This record gives sequence, structure tokens and C-alpha cells, in this order.
Amino acid sequence: MSDAYKKAGVDIDAGDRLVKAIGPLAAATRRPGTEASLGGFGGLFDLKAAGFNDPVLVSGTDGVGTKLMLAFATGRHDTIGIDLVAMCVNDVLAQGAEPLFFLDYFATGRLDEGVAEDVVRGIAEGCRQAGAALIGGETAEMPGMYPDGHYDLAGFCVGAVEREAILPRPETMAAGDLMIGLPSSGAHSNGYSLIRKVAADSGLGWDDTAPFSNLTLGEALLTPTKIYVSEVMPLAKSGQIKGLAHITGGGLTDNVPRALPDQLKPAFDPTALDLPPLFEWLKSEGKLTDEEIRRTFNAGIGMVLISSPELAGDILAALPEARVIGELRGA
Repeated sequence: MSDAYKKAGVDIDAGDRLVKAIGPLAAATRRPGTEASLGGFGGLFDLKAAGFNDPVLVSGTDGVGTKLMLAFATGRHDTIGIDLVAMCVNDVLAQGAEPLFFLDYFATGRLDEGVAEDVVRGIAEGCRQAGAALIGGETAEMPGMYPDGHYDLAGFCVGAVEREAILPRPETMAAGDLMIGLPSSGAHSNGYSLIRKVAADSGLGWDDTAPFSNLTLGEALLTPTKIYVSEVMPLAKSGQIKGLAHITGGGLTDNVPRALPDQLKPAFDPTALDLPPLFEWLKSEGKLTDEEIRRTFNAGIGMVLISSPELAGDILAALPEARVIGELRGA
């Protein structure tokens, strides 16, 4: 039966070898509440062992989008998994939740064990950065579904937050509260269809030096999405922040209001929002307007914290890279 299935394009033995190869990667993400074992029909997590008293579960799912096309074009697959984890855990974090565990879905037409292991290595690294356990996943080999050398990814994260610590806390927000921005590591995982078009129109190859970096264009654009859990989670648990916004597609203008009550709106300080070199290059090379840049990309700010002015100094001291980017005003 397995020989017939292999002739049809599905190699069960290769899948088994991959599970064994990535077992140590998953085990390295072990945390209280799970043993991070692979191979069962479901992943288990013990909330009591993780130290929660009155937890609310928060779940998130996402993918990497067309940033995958850069991995295919450059042959570099070891960081794209970090992006996958980051896009999920940063969303969960925005609700004040601590990421607990992660599962991935990897689908391809023909399983390349080396590529798949590189991808999972990145996923495990992302989980390590987020403090989440990689407790399971699915590898699907589907001949004819994807071009040779291509694959797709999806990620699923579950976190938990004590009931009284759920974010945002709109009832505590008031005009004059400050928005504190944390820098992004680049374009993260949004806007890559436009990025690839701008790059193609520029005539640059992925191995050429990026005009905005000392890296190659491919390396610079594959810089993985920043994971904000380790720096922001202590502030969320301490009650120092009133809300969080993960800045993804739609930029600051569309994402910050999601964390605010209807009677308040963000007022950004344009002097605090200078575009980093990557986005200046995209704007110039792509002949993009300010609105296109700021609604397609994060434009240099990956996470926004809402704080009272009285606590802003302590937050800025705890987060040296952060800066005040505006305040809340009445709608």
C-alpha cells in the first residue's frame, strides 16, 4: 500500500522521518503545563500547572502570506517559521494573554525533508522567543496542489490571561492617555505582494545589496517579524498598560482604534513617526503616497501600548527602544 501511495506522490516514510527529526526541536520549547511531545492525536496542556487561577483562553491563527515567495526565491527557509509564530502570538498578546502553546500546519506538493525541518526549526525558535510550547502540528503532502518547491503555512496559538487582566480595558482610558510605540524589525509579514512588485520594478535581484541595508535585498526583506512577548508581558501582568494594538495590515490608523472605546480616537505625533530606511525606499521606489505606506505597512511601529501619562515614564524606562507617538483624544 505504501509503495503505491509513494508512486502517487506521497512518501509516508519521509513524513515519519520528519516527525522524528523535529521532535527535539519541539522538546526544546517545553514549558510548565506541557511536555511538548509530538505524535499523539492531540496536544495536551495543563493550565493549573502553568500557574493560572481564573484563566480565560485567548486563541489566534494566521499565516505568513506572500512573504513565503521570498523564501522560495532565495532558498532560505529557516526564519519564515519565526514570522508564523510572531503573527499569532503578537495578536494573542494584544489581549493581555500569555502565549501557552502553538501548533502549525505545513502543506506541500512534495515533501522536502530538509526544507520542512528548516521551517520547523524557525517555528521552534519563534516559540522559544514567545515562551510558548510547540505541542503539535500537521504536515500534509498533497501532490498536484502546489508547484514544485512551494509550500503553505498556517499557525495556531492559544494563550491565557487572568480574567481581571484582559486587555484592552476601555473603561480606564481617557483623553490625554499616551500611545507608546515599539519599533518593528521591518515589514514583518504584511504588504509583501506590494514589496515584491516594487522590488521587481526596481530591477534589483534578491542577491543584490539592499539600498536601505548592508544585507542583500532578500536577506533584508526576510528579516523575521519581531516577537514582543518578553518585553510587553511583564507590563501587561503588572497592570501598567490599558491596551495594546498589534500593528499589521492597515497600519497605525486602522489597528490602534481596535483597542479603543468609541468615544476616543488616536492623535498621532507626525514628528515621532519618521519612516525607517526600508519604508523610505519603498515609498520612493514604488512612488507610493504617505497614506499607502501607512495603511499597507507597519511603517516602523509594530506594537502600540496605551498608558496613563503618570506611568509612561516607567514604561519608557523599561523599554529603551519605545517612544511616545501620540495621545488619545475625544472622538
